[in-house]
Amino acid sequence: MDGRLNALTIDVEDYYQVSGFESHIRFEQWPDYESRVVGNTWRLLEMLHFHRVKATFFILGWIAERYPQVVLAIHKEGHEIASHGYRHRLVYNMSREEFRQDTERSKEVLEDLCGVPVVGYRAASYSITKQTLWSLEVLHALGFQYDSSIFPIHHDRYGIPNASRFPYGHSLSEGRELLEFPLSTVRMMKWNIPIAGGGYLRLFPYWFIRWGIAQINEKEKAPAIVYLHPWEIDPNQPRINGDRLSRFRHYVNLEKMEQKLKNLLSDFQFVPLRVLAESYRGSDLSLPGEVKGISAPVAVGRNHIGITE
Repeated sequence: MDGRLNALTIDVEDYYQVSGFESHIRFEQWPDYESRVVGNTWRLLEMLHFHRVKATFFILGWIAERYPQVVLAIHKEGHEIASHGYRHRLVYNMSREEFRQDTERSKEVLEDLCGVPVVGYRAASYSITKQTLWSLEVLHALGFQYDSSIFPIHHDRYGIPNASRFPYGHSLSEGRELLEFPLSTVRMMKWNIPIAGGGYLRLFPYWFIRWGIAQINEKEKAPAIVYLHPWEIDPNQPRINGDRLSRFRHYVNLEKMEQKLKNLLSDFQFVPLRVLAESYRGSDLSLPGEVKGISAPVAVGRNHIGITE
């Protein structure tokens, strides 16, 4: 590796809260299910501590209210606390006011627990699409400084296929700007292939993942944005009777995820997204002490529109 910094991001939600099962499990039923998020998050924290890696944790407000000890442990370890919304609702299924209330509630819960500003946001299932770009104005108004919700791929649930593959600034009204950190892909033929997280990380062989991140770092001189969920290192989690596609996406290769993550932590350098945001802005966004001061030349592209034809 050439020393380039990548971002490791973890979406803190439980196995029964994913969008693929929302037609089978209502929000009101969540308390009825066995929670495994505490134990799985502890395991992730132990792995990160062993490899001396700091990450960004996008945490559901609902989780933070019920398991505040998890949020406090993440913060104590020097990781970045960021928002994943309150109840994992898809942005395009909410009105502007519903989105504002959901996001603001999550931000307030996290900030009250940790006493630090929450400046990063990730939508449930990357559901900021072309139809919901209005949500970026709401995020800026609530005090967020960056978003990591846009996936530049074709998908039945999310994606803006012609969005920039690399970090850029959204031009908002009145000359304002919100940073965007899209989920990482590699360009093959005419397609963006998602390689750096979730089911894609579980599905593809590790040599391909390693090759893809190296391409992004060494050939394209950009950071990779890697993501996962605590439930993805838990192959013994209860099974839910969703539709066939959702079950495949959720359960494929769960038993391989932990080792793949360990390989990534050994092979690449990772920092929280806030470090990359500071590199882009050239300013201090008040990092926790353990990661503050980490610096490296990060080539973050600037594209005011972020959409290519």
